[in-house]
Amino acid sequence: MKKILEKLFKQQYLTESEAKKVLGEISEEKYNPYEISAFLTVFKMRNITVDELKGFRNCLQERCIAIDLDEFDAVDLCGTGGDGKDTFNVSTLASFVVAGAGYKVAKHGNYGVSSTCGSSNVMEYLGYEFTANPDLLKKQIDKSGICFLHAPLFHPAMKEVAPIRKNIGVPTFFNMLGPMVNPSFPKKQLVGVFSLQLQRYYKYIYEQENIEYRIVHSLDGYDEISLTGPAKIISPDKEIMINPKEIYENKITPEELKGGKDIQASAQLFMQILEGNGTAAQNAVVTANAAMAIQCYHQGQDLSISLKIAEEALKSKAALRTFKTLISL
Repeated sequence: MKKILEKLFKQQYLTESEAKKVLGEISEEKYNPYEISAFLTVFKMRNITVDELKGFRNCLQERCIAIDLDEFDAVDLCGTGGDGKDTFNVSTLASFVVAGAGYKVAKHGNYGVSSTCGSSNVMEYLGYEFTANPDLLKKQIDKSGICFLHAPLFHPAMKEVAPIRKNIGVPTFFNMLGPMVNPSFPKKQLVGVFSLQLQRYYKYIYEQENIEYRIVHSLDGYDEISLTGPAKIISPDKEIMINPKEIYENKITPEELKGGKDIQASAQLFMQILEGNGTAAQNAVVTANAAMAIQCYHQGQDLSISLKIAEEALKSKAALRTFKTLISL
């Protein structure tokens, strides 16, 4: 690690193979927490490169406990986090809306590191029991339309880093990796990223693979379609800008997207929206992101059609029924 750190402190970059190797050695407990902290801190002081990101990703993919859900043709909705906006759990709610609309979802998630409440925090609080049992997960996605893949169960390579990330308390490059390392390797994905640069990185990596993706970033910093301002969407065949008024009658304020002050409040807000008692602004953001995920199944379809599908799934309580079925299983 000393040689790696000296190289990084000299403003030099890691090759793809070096990045893969060092993260593998971290996962094998070859370094102490202080060395790992120093390593993570480097990437807060300078931008990560595509090669470094690919190397880290390849390491985690190779070492993950993979699960084969190909028969379900599922989509994942996952944000990087790290945008510092403390919104409610938009992508998790949107996942239930997509499943409620009749599409299969393999949701990858984790506990919040730099936010109050990650997707795993809210799911656990509401009674979901994390599992890596393939038969149970397949039963869940078959019967309810969705299964939840809790990252720590599938990424033993992250074990050494998790407490260090928590203690640091700020986003690290692991936030960037989250959506890239779904252990079911879905062929459809809605990815939310916190910067235009990272959006471009994802495009470089995903365009080399057989994935139907939508990579979204709101220009005022959100890692989702926030409707607080214009959002840039990158898909395999085009790049577009979406203005809030194309989806919702009014531009939404950041205050309208705030999450709960703790896990209990976040879970209450989560259920409030699922039960049909969310505000118009909350509903609009959830269905906008759900609609963009649905677009992965209908490449040429006008977004307005996917929006209507998503809105109906929330309004009719189909998303709520999906949630209740998943919990019961």
